[in-house]
Amino acid sequence: MASSIISKPFLGATKPNSSLSSDLQRPSFAPTHISIKPTTLKKLQIQAAGSTFGNYFRVTTFGESHGGGVGCIVDGCPPRIPLSEADLQVDLDRRRPGQSRITTPRKETDTCQIFSGVSEGVTTGTPIHVFVPNTDQRGHDYKEMSIAYRPSHADATYDMKYGVRAVQGGGRSSARETIGRVAPGAIAKKILKQFSRTEVLAYVSQVHQVVLPDGSVDHDTVTLDQIESNIVRCPNPEYAEKMIAAIDAVRTRGDSIGGVVTCIVRNAPRGLGSPVFDKLEAELAKAVMSLPATKGFEFGSGFSGTFLTGSEHNDEFYTDEHGRIRTRTNRSGGIQGGISNGEIINMRVAFKPTATISKKQQTVTREKQEIELLARGRHDPCVVPRAVPMVEAMVAMVLVDQLMAQHGQCNLFPINPELQEPLSFNLPKFEQANM
Repeated sequence: MASSIISKPFLGATKPNSSLSSDLQRPSFAPTHISIKPTTLKKLQIQAAGSTFGNYFRVTTFGESHGGGVGCIVDGCPPRIPLSEADLQVDLDRRRPGQSRITTPRKETDTCQIFSGVSEGVTTGTPIHVFVPNTDQRGHDYKEMSIAYRPSHADATYDMKYGVRAVQGGGRSSARETIGRVAPGAIAKKILKQFSRTEVLAYVSQVHQVVLPDGSVDHDTVTLDQIESNIVRCPNPEYAEKMIAAIDAVRTRGDSIGGVVTCIVRNAPRGLGSPVFDKLEAELAKAVMSLPATKGFEFGSGFSGTFLTGSEHNDEFYTDEHGRIRTRTNRSGGIQGGISNGEIINMRVAFKPTATISKKQQTVTREKQEIELLARGRHDPCVVPRAVPMVEAMVAMVLVDQLMAQHGQCNLFPINPELQEPLSFNLPKFEQANM
């Protein structure tokens, strides 16, 4: 219903003088009607899509296990960084299925294509679109799962949330979605390496009951080549063989087991992270716990630190030969007060046994009928060997995002050299040429 406003003469307008000549007509103030249409209040909407990660280095993943393909959009990547598909393919190959007998037999090359954001071999600062086609789908393997829920899988909860779901391959709940994380993670690792010589490395430290003893891996010297020297991605050859044997044993029985991935960060710039809600370890926890099959997160001394006293747990400070403030121990895991202190950042991520197994299990259908289900499809008997590059990717994305935040807030103006260090590591010219 429209409302009307009637205009009136301006205040202070001169009234017509009756003594004036009769041929002068009195001014006429005809009322003016202005119609105003009622405004429609827009509904407040909550954006809860859940497919975008990061604030400044923003990654949105897309695609499903048995759709046309999967990929990501990377927004906020700094310009003028050399980048090609080959840079991403290294980590995608570490993640891809069918790479060994202890992974899913699904055969995918996971060959990536960059459709935008790169020109003449360098990033342009605009969104980077990475796409990987699906080539080995077997939708018929999921016929039983279209009516029945796999125990401990996301089938039931997707129906509870959306009222509909992509049955084949688990849709978005499939680990195939992580291609859209590993690709931008490779970009993030390249930025960190180029800017501050920061390295992000992860390895398998436990498979079921085979646990790598504390201190058996030197975090100061362990290399990617040592991690990649065997199919389970454990840098200790003796324990790697035990882990592989454990996975082989459960694989032949049609069952699955879980494990732990340890991740370290060397040469992390000091000052990353913010107090209170955006502490660096909190951001890292959210990132890695968003990966499929994750069930636990430990940082620094983790739960074992609860068995120590304060005098036993505290990391005492000292000044090294270069005049830098360091800690003699690293039970804090490289972060204190939610902010990186320059020591090695270390964390551990627990992964549950793969939910889909080749054993009969009790479940219910969508019609709430109790039945016995034998799930089909191709699945990892243990996810941790392929989870290694996934963990690295999420950690690297957090660090780049925090690096950009720190640069924007605390390094926009000259730093206090008595208390702060530059974020970047200025390499000698000969080292820059060989990177």
